[in-house]
Amino acid sequence: MSSRRQWSGSTDDDPACSIERSLQIFGERWTFLVLREIFAGRHKFAEIQSSLGIASNLLSTRLKLLVESDVLCTQTYQEPGNRPRKSYQLTEAGRELRLTLAALQQWGDAHRTRPSGPSALRRTRQDGRPVHVGFLDDEGREVPDSDVLMLVNTHPAGEADRPDVAPQA
Repeated sequence: MSSRRQWSGSTDDDPACSIERSLQIFGERWTFLVLREIFAGRHKFAEIQSSLGIASNLLSTRLKLLVESDVLCTQTYQEPGNRPRKSYQLTEAGRELRLTLAALQQWGDAHRTRPSGPSALRRTRQDGRPVHVGFLDDEGREVPDSDVLMLVNTHPAGEADRPDVAPQA
């Protein structure tokens, strides 16, 4: 089990729902598109801006929030004859969003199809087999969506996870 760093900006006033807390960072449409560009290897402000066609003030705001939220970190670089600039790199938390982006893509491919087909394919590196995003149990076995319960956690922090609802037969 990996240790998770708690976002330093969280307070007792933050929403109890983790989806709502996540949307405080990712709820604006440009955010995932910025992350898509960084996953694609574009780490410089100008590269991201050019690829997305986003206004510089919007991109600055998105990048600042992602850095403050520990999704991205900055590294200074300097090209000959130019002033030092920042590049944007994924943190561990940022790299974990790859699955979220793949799930959004998978959903879009299924429910917002284009006549020309998907813009990207998910394949294994080793042999190119198609892959999909799904639920896995604690032993790594895939679980059908219909067999997944989303339960409210009524236990205080520190108590063992235990479902309040018996599994359905």
